[in-house]
Amino acid sequence: MFTNRSFTRGSALVATATAAFVLLTACGSGESATGHEGMTGMTQASARPAAAAGAQTRAAFNDADVMFAQMMIPHHKQAVEMADLAATRATDQEIKDLAAKIKAAQDPEIATMTGWLTAWGKPVTSSAGMAGHGMPGMMSEDDMAKLKAAKGAEFNRMFAEMMIAHHNGAIEMARTEQTQGADAEAKKLAATIEATQQAEVAQLQKILDRL
Repeated sequence: MFTNRSFTRGSALVATATAAFVLLTACGSGESATGHEGMTGMTQASARPAAAAGAQTRAAFNDADVMFAQMMIPHHKQAVEMADLAATRATDQEIKDLAAKIKAAQDPEIATMTGWLTAWGKPVTSSAGMAGHGMPGMMSEDDMAKLKAAKGAEFNRMFAEMMIAHHNGAIEMARTEQTQGADAEAKKLAATIEATQQAEVAQLQKILDRL
């Protein structure tokens, strides 16, 4: 038979075990909550630099960058149009080869600058770009009509003269971007355009000298 003393001792043991279980459960819940809060804090902390980086990317360009892209796109397109004419109208092989090189370089640059404007939330063409105003080296409609009508030796010389003027205009625009722009990639492309087209101007001048 159980005595009152045995029953009391057993009850005390049960109470102690129950209290210990409750305490462990509470500690476990506290650790879980703390861990969750810590992870949440880390997630929020890691998200902040990413958001800041995104803001910096959006703010990395200025009006000069936008103007450079908006004006250089139609400028490049006209150079590509002139290069396409050389494929069927030029009789000088060096001019044909250089025209193909110009097209191969400038077509991807057009795509790159178009992508920038889209990312910046800016129109691909401005009113100045559509009209051709303010773009040094751009050929007029009459100039392009004359080039399209020319063939052979006449075309060779006309193409070289016009492309020199066209390139010199692009070089001027590229230099402006390098001094006034803010976007690192746009300024890098401007430097590439300047160097590439300066070399092509020198080559075109040598072609003119022998024609």
